[in-house]
Amino acid sequence: MELKDGEVRILMLPELAPRHVERMRTLTRQGFYNNTPFHRVMEGFMAQGGDPTGTGTGGSPLPDLPAEFVPASRARFLRGTCGMARAQNPNSANSQFFIMFAPAPFLDGQYTIWGRVVSGMEAVDKIKRGVGQSGMVPPPPDRIRRMRVAADIG
Repeated sequence: MELKDGEVRILMLPELAPRHVERMRTLTRQGFYNNTPFHRVMEGFMAQGGDPTGTGTGGSPLPDLPAEFVPASRARFLRGTCGMARAQNPNSANSQFFIMFAPAPFLDGQYTIWGRVVSGMEAVDKIKRGVGQSGMVPPPPDRIRRMRVAADIG
């Protein structure tokens, strides 16, 4: 993932969430994430993107995915963990995802973990922060410049 402040490498974790990893690969290969904003960014918590509308209500044309939650004994929401955003319905993840700035044990077992940042977390740390309780980012938000699957890079 290319951000304004550098490259971020994310290790996908298909052993935890095979359907969500496949969704991330599919949308990335389609160029879906290119130029999408980080619309909700909360200091000390997380940066959320993957919504082309930038409103937090958008997604891809693909159907929502069933939850792939794992117990905290298998994976936890720590700094650099990548999870899928969802609505109240646990089976509503689609294209939106978030990257953790800090641990959040209250998310463990409640959201699908699909990856973790293995390099470039300093670029994630520089994503423009949102305001207020919602963490919505005022215009202009920082954007994913380009996202690619490493296996596809020649």
